[in-house]
Amino acid sequence: MTSPLANIYARLPVSFTHGQGVWLWDAGGRKYLDALAGIGVSCLGHGHPKLVAAIGEQAARLIHTSNIYEVPQQTALAARLTELSGMQEVAFNNSGSEANEAAIKLARYYAYQRGNQHAHIITMDSSWHGRTLATLAATGSDKARKGFEPLPSGFIQVPYNKLDAVRAAGDAEPRTVAVLLEVLQGEGGIRPSDIAYLQELRRLCTERGWLLMIDEVQSGIGRTGKWFAHQWADIRPDVMTLAKGLAGGVPIGAMLAAGPAAGVLTPGSHGTTFGGGPLVCAAGLAVLDALESEKLLDN
Repeated sequence: MTSPLANIYARLPVSFTHGQGVWLWDAGGRKYLDALAGIGVSCLGHGHPKLVAAIGEQAARLIHTSNIYEVPQQTALAARLTELSGMQEVAFNNSGSEANEAAIKLARYYAYQRGNQHAHIITMDSSWHGRTLATLAATGSDKARKGFEPLPSGFIQVPYNKLDAVRAAGDAEPRTVAVLLEVLQGEGGIRPSDIAYLQELRRLCTERGWLLMIDEVQSGIGRTGKWFAHQWADIRPDVMTLAKGLAGGVPIGAMLAAGPAAGVLTPGSHGTTFGGGPLVCAAGLAVLDALESEKLLDN
């Protein structure tokens, strides 16, 4: 029988019925150690009591209203994230791709407000920022981009971990407004940035008035032993994006801004129907509380 599902995944021939902690069970009763964790999403494992309780209690009270109203859970989660990161404001959405899309929009709006109507963003080879058209254009994977041209313009790709390449790209394109990178590449191979590179990149962006935008979708929420991987370099980006583990399996994305990037987006310049709803933000708060109270970052 033909599947009613679109043929966009090369699925493995297994389906899971339930999980507990680091374990999963399939429909045949076989037990598996879940080393994939939903591609870096299930940071508390399966069936964590604090996360389950938070989702259940919030679902019983209120699942969705709208961002045209105040959402107390959203405000509380934003406060926790800014406290942990040193950033100043948070825009919530539904995924890592959307968080990076929002970061790209912010950079372009920042440039537009300064008279630059064709902003360019420097990105890295072998990077991964998402599957929307703009985030594909920013992604350093020819395979992922193939067949979806023409992609949005305004992206310059340079070799990863090479400060001179970033500097040269900026010299060649005076409309450069930002640098976007993962400090720990995932899809392109497990490639960490050098600490000195990140520190010099921060200085270069400050000197030239560029926004330093760090994609922490995979590396954030404690994956490296700090809340955010860039904190190993003792720097603060102007923009940071999060998703995956932030709500332990409930779809969420977040774009955080600070310094010159704070306050750039204004009412009507960006938005979302589902992003930052009561349910997902209650889940996010439960994840952060569990990571902290159980001292999981110390592991």
